[in-house]
Amino acid sequence: MGNTQTQIDYPKGLDFEQVWAALMENREQLKESRAEFDRQMKEVTKRFGDMDNRFGEVVEYMISPSLLDKFIDLGLEFQTATTNFKVRDHKNKIYFEIDVFLQNSGTAMLVEIKTNLSISYINEHINRLEKMRTFADLHNDKRNFLGAIAGVIVPSEVKKYALENGFYMIEPSGENFNITPPYNKPRE
Repeated sequence: MGNTQTQIDYPKGLDFEQVWAALMENREQLKESRAEFDRQMKEVTKRFGDMDNRFGEVVEYMISPSLLDKFIDLGLEFQTATTNFKVRDHKNKIYFEIDVFLQNSGTAMLVEIKTNLSISYINEHINRLEKMRTFADLHNDKRNFLGAIAGVIVPSEVKKYALENGFYMIEPSGENFNITPPYNKPRE
C-alpha cells in the first residue's frame, strides 16, 4: 500500500477562513486562560511570601527580648535592643534595615533574622554591615559593629559559612535558642 494520509473531515461547507478564525479564537481563549493562571500564581506566591514574613516577625519577637541576656553570657553587654531599625540617609544614598539592633556605647550588633537561612542572606548581611560602617564613619560613630544571623531552618553548610564569615549564629533549641560564636574573630 502506498502513502496513507490522514484526512480531517470538516463539516460540509467549512472553508479555510472559518477554520483559521476558529483557531485564532481558541488561541485567544488560551491566552486569557494563561493570563488568569499567571495572575493566580502571583497571588499564591504573594500569600506564601506574606506568611513567611509573618512567621519571621513571630521569630523576631520571640528572640529579640532575650538577646540582651544571651549575649551577656558571651561577654557582650548591650543596653538597648531595637527591632526594625531603619537607616535612611538620602544625602549619602545609604539605605538599609536591621531586624534587631543591639547597642551600647562601644559596640553595636546587627542581627538579621530569617525563617529559612541561605548563603545569599548571609552575603546580604555582609553588605548591610559594610553600609553600617560607611554610615557610622560619616557620622563620626567609632563603635565596633558586629553581625549576627538568626535562622529557624539552617542547613549545616549555611551555618558553617556564617561562622566562617565572622557572624554569631542564633538558632532555636527546644523552647529557647542558642548562640554560637564565630569560628575566628567576629566580623566588624
